Amino acid sequence: MASRALHIYDLASALASLPARDSMESTSATPIDVEPWQRRESSLKFMTRAVACMPNDDGYASSSIEGRVAVEWFDPSSTSQARKYAFKCHRQSSAEGIDVVYPVNALAFHPVHGTFASGGGDGLVSLWDGLAKRRIRQYQRYGSSVAALSFSGDGKHLAVAISPGFEDGKEGVGEGLVKIFIRELGENEAKGKGMK
Repeated sequence: MASRALHIYDLASALASLPARDSMESTSATPIDVEPWQRRESSLKFMTRAVACMPNDDGYASSSIEGRVAVEWFDPSSTSQARKYAFKCHRQSSAEGIDVVYPVNALAFHPVHGTFASGGGDGLVSLWDGLAKRRIRQYQRYGSSVAALSFSGDGKHLAVAISPGFEDGKEGVGEGLVKIFIRELGENEAKGKGMK
């Protein structure tokens, strides 16, 4: 099993500790040793596939090859850490009744509503309300594995990149199989539904 260590950095503090630009020599690249703000062990058991920070900087979501997403908060207090959770997604039952697990390849948070999207090896994109711990919606299946997701800055569009992955047993990627789709979102399409 690979290392499950997570290192969380406070980039604002790290950048503030850098010497002023005009005092640095332009020809030398002096390495700067920056210590992580926090060191943690991942809630997920297998290889991490994607990480995305919440737009309010309260926490992050991470995903893995085991078809799971974990939602965690940066606040190290025991009260805040008690809120973290993980859930199964991007799974399907085969005709034989076997649970087929797909990797969760991509995560992206909506910049306005704070909900997030997950994209998997099954070619599906789902929207989640991380605070209410509920799926908001699932979109139609794309032609191959979802490789990347990104919301526009105003949250009105969702870019979905697809590419055949190793999970479908194909080694060569034919021409025209890698595509990017832009989905225009309705005003409340990515808005959370609230707590149950």
